[in-house]
Amino acid sequence: MEQQSMFWQESDLPLAARLRPRTLDEFVGQTHLLGEGKVLRRLIESDRIGSMIFWGPPGVGKTTLARIIAGRTKSTFIDFSAVTSGIKEIKQVMEQAEKNRRFGEKTILFVDEIHRFNKAQQDAFLPFVEKGSILLIGATTENPSFEVNGALLSRCKVFVLQALKPEEIVCLLRHALTDPRGFGDEHVQVAEELLQAIANFANGDARSALSTLEMAVLNGDRTETGVEITSATVEQITSKKSLLYDKSGEEHYNLISALHKSMRNSDPDAAVYWLARMLEAGEDPLYIARRLTRFASEDVGLADPRALEICVAAYQACHWIGMPECSVHLTEAAVYLSMAPKSNSLYLAYERAKKDATTMLAEPVPLVLRNAPTRLMKELDYGKGYQYAHDAEDKLTDMQCLPDSIQGKEYYRPTEEGIEIKYKERLAQIKEWKRAHTKQN
Repeated sequence: MEQQSMFWQESDLPLAARLRPRTLDEFVGQTHLLGEGKVLRRLIESDRIGSMIFWGPPGVGKTTLARIIAGRTKSTFIDFSAVTSGIKEIKQVMEQAEKNRRFGEKTILFVDEIHRFNKAQQDAFLPFVEKGSILLIGATTENPSFEVNGALLSRCKVFVLQALKPEEIVCLLRHALTDPRGFGDEHVQVAEELLQAIANFANGDARSALSTLEMAVLNGDRTETGVEITSATVEQITSKKSLLYDKSGEEHYNLISALHKSMRNSDPDAAVYWLARMLEAGEDPLYIARRLTRFASEDVGLADPRALEICVAAYQACHWIGMPECSVHLTEAAVYLSMAPKSNSLYLAYERAKKDATTMLAEPVPLVLRNAPTRLMKELDYGKGYQYAHDAEDKLTDMQCLPDSIQGKEYYRPTEEGIEIKYKERLAQIKEWKRAHTKQN
């Protein structure tokens, strides 16, 4: 059991900890869940909660909600950290919870950062959740669909908490300046536009906003009447924004999806914005370059074959010089792809062929297309009747290249976008030639 120093005071806590809401009425944000008459508020107020998971970005109130529940419930409430606890600690807590159940007492187990538990650790909770020994409340910044075991997830109600709006954060900041637990006794003077700047900088994170305000107050100008926060102080503190990003989590996939879809929608401004969001948050430029290369063939294709060349060149440039210099090469590629004519005919061609290749009988390769390097293969007619196109006057032959069961199938269907119209015209000429010469035979 930890002991506090005799010199410890509550004022030694960070501002965000001092101002942590104690009741639902003090809680700011999440009105879709906690507004009057909303389901989560009613469950908390009636002390009838079940196992649940709070999913949302940092600083939106996941842990605070759990502590509000702890203050209202008649159950035993255990605060558990996925960062510092292992299987041994889980078993000890579960044993105590089982004893409580036998005596008719409920146990609520709050697990912060539940996504940090591996499968074995999560499995250790499952039997106790199933038989009601514990009510589990998990908090996570990661998509529980990916990070929480399906069996455990199916027994929990997921509540999605949203990033706070700037006006909600401004409200929190004003409260911090007037509440005695905050800076209510220090007479802090700060312009409204500076509170707005701090709120925008926080990116929906209340804890970040309060930490920024605390730093601004500590570095403010001391006057006879109190503390004055200047724009210069706020600009210095907020000079570098910490972007929400996890290179292996959902936000990683959200941002690359936004980049892809912006380019597909021919929106270069949006594409460059999402590119900057990824790069400035620390994404590997080579990863982005690889995705651009895929996009060049999947979404532009033969409408502009140069797109692939530019993306491969951008990848090489990123490999040679790295960040931050290579940001301009990726920007060139992203803008080019956004402005290029679009065709997904190559992607669709492969998908059609893949469906046949994986669902139909695996047809043997026609004998005419097989090589015959040995005498036995020649005796078995490997390569018999093969027509070498270069020997033909038109460089075309009527040789059948598909198996009989799918003869005549069309997988590649060119569009009329960009220069792909030329390929469409050429393909039509080839097919017309083959129809004419096949009939003659």
